[in-house]
Amino acid sequence: MYDFTEEELKRYSRHILLQDVGVEGQEKIKQGKVLVVGAGGLGAPVALYLAAAGVGTIGIVDGDVVDISNLQRQIIHFTPDTDRPKVDSAREKIKLINPNVKVNTYKQFLSADNALDIIKEYDFVVDGTDNFPVKFLINDACVMAGKPFSHGGILRFEGQTFTHLPGTACYRCLFNSPPPAGAVPTCSQAGVLGAIAGMLGTIQAAETLKYLTGVGELLTDRLLTFNAKTMEFRKIKTRRHDHCPLCGTHPTVKELVDYEQPTCELKKHK
Repeated sequence: MYDFTEEELKRYSRHILLQDVGVEGQEKIKQGKVLVVGAGGLGAPVALYLAAAGVGTIGIVDGDVVDISNLQRQIIHFTPDTDRPKVDSAREKIKLINPNVKVNTYKQFLSADNALDIIKEYDFVVDGTDNFPVKFLINDACVMAGKPFSHGGILRFEGQTFTHLPGTACYRCLFNSPPPAGAVPTCSQAGVLGAIAGMLGTIQAAETLKYLTGVGELLTDRLLTFNAKTMEFRKIKTRRHDHCPLCGTHPTVKELVDYEQPTCELKKHK
């Protein structure tokens, strides 16, 4: 039994018209619970598109405040939001675009102490962070809890993303462990084209909606990379490795760890 108001039927009519989505798919979206970690460059478009799509519950995790340097790419925040907690700013915009969405805010940074407790209530997790320590933390927590998630990373003119489902390649299957300090520049050091965040964030939002509705083929066991200078997109085949320290045959990573290495993330493939 579907429970939509007349307003909702009109709001989501373009989804409902899609043969692969329809009323049944929209109901799955409405029942969906998605956690977005990071209300920044990636989390901003993800949260806005998920809200517009009608995801029933959206959680936002971020302990930072809005800085004017964020506004070049973090489109969920406006100039008057400077110095406001990002979760409060994000919640306000989500409710403006769709008041039907329930928004849970976590005005804190994800850590080894709180990650499992936070993610346990959600169906899907989106990694919208810009540093290696939290990316590994999200990966490890989701794999341990059996939660699917979308990974995303951007730097300069490039982006990369993949989707993890239990049993498929995880972040450690691809990258094993955080790189040495200073090996990868930060966004503040190397810069990032603002629109790149939107390009990758919308891909992550699409993956989330595909997961919730069961439509299409997810980016599992494949790393999607792109270079906006040339608009070249590549899919690199990956797989779950038996020697992965987390999801392999003999795992050595058995508890969550807070790594100390605040850098933006992107791995080049030649």
